[in-house]
Amino acid sequence: MSLFYSSTQGFANVADYREAARRRLAKIAFDYLDGGAEDGHTLARNRAAFTDVHFAPRAMVDVSHVSPAAQLFGYASAAPMVVGPTGLNGMFWPKADETLARAAAARGVPFALSSASTSLLEDVRAAAPDGELWMQLYVQKDRRIAECIMRRASEAGYTTLLVTVDTPVHGRRDHDIHNNYRLPLPITPKLILDLLRHPHWALQMARQGTPQLVNLARSLGEAPDLQRQAAALARQMDLSLAWSDIAWLRKHWNGPLLVKGILTVDDARLAQQHGADGIVLSNHGGRQLEGAHAPLDVLPAVADAVGDALHVYLDSGVRRGADVVKAVALGARGVLLGRAPLYGLAARGDAGVAHVLSLLFDEIVTTMTLLGSPGIDTLPERISGARPGTAAATGKPNVTVIPKLVQS
Repeated sequence: MSLFYSSTQGFANVADYREAARRRLAKIAFDYLDGGAEDGHTLARNRAAFTDVHFAPRAMVDVSHVSPAAQLFGYASAAPMVVGPTGLNGMFWPKADETLARAAAARGVPFALSSASTSLLEDVRAAAPDGELWMQLYVQKDRRIAECIMRRASEAGYTTLLVTVDTPVHGRRDHDIHNNYRLPLPITPKLILDLLRHPHWALQMARQGTPQLVNLARSLGEAPDLQRQAAALARQMDLSLAWSDIAWLRKHWNGPLLVKGILTVDDARLAQQHGADGIVLSNHGGRQLEGAHAPLDVLPAVADAVGDALHVYLDSGVRRGADVVKAVALGARGVLLGRAPLYGLAARGDAGVAHVLSLLFDEIVTTMTLLGSPGIDTLPERISGARPGTAAATGKPNVTVIPKLVQS
């Protein structure tokens, strides 16, 4: 492997890691990591939403000691961020989920494992024995699969469950159609040419073999069969899943429970009414419904509606430490990181993930210092009322004015 990938020199931010990942990965893998649904407008809006938020820094504040530490469901996290659940990570680096979990534990933040992981949840626990681990869950038609995953995760010491509800079907992703992406990958002249252009990645993948959805396979009670695993994940989702099913989940999970994929005030209230402990405002990183609101745009209204009764988290579009600060200032307990640590993983493996998390942590501290905020409790006071579309302009800071469409 070239020296470019063995040193942090030249990597100043997450965008640098994205470019390194683009160069290293075959196009079919990078497009899967980086792309969004349809024309990519929702993907772009996720980033634009953060640029629309402006700071109002305070001067002459003692910032000799700045700490971004946050309590995330009783866990003393070093910063208000979680390495979020992402699937098929073994396509980017061998033993990817173990790598992500170790880096999160070393940085002192939680790691959430996807049901679509390419490492067994038990192996991830072994790789990060002292880490704070959360489990993400998809609910298939055969609910015994979900029940098995919840049981295994509980026995392995995972503390928090995230139930994803915005994927009854896969969003339409044009890049996957262009690349003929499906599981297992068909061997075509186009794929062979792609592999020849990215020999480091191709050789690494050849050594480890085709990544498998091993957690799903174990809970299905089958020998590894990627085609059957993909079918279970993509075409056999439980389309009848309803709010009343939180009671069913509670029968199988004793820890904190979050509903992931909320984008309206009404659904946030329903999550609260049906006994969820928290929600994740998410449009699945712009990969599902094209034209959906950016989570940051609806965050202030949702946080205002549910208050402290519900833990509100956010994902989609976080690329800078300042983005984390903006989300917390507007009402989130923390953010879930999706693509950002994966860029580091795809570029440099363990070292890349660790450096991305360090970059984000340092950016958070720098932003807080420049804002005059020694702790996260003062961040809501550091958002400017000049942000378009917010009630801050009317004298009610930090509450977004959004159309009725968002609240129904």
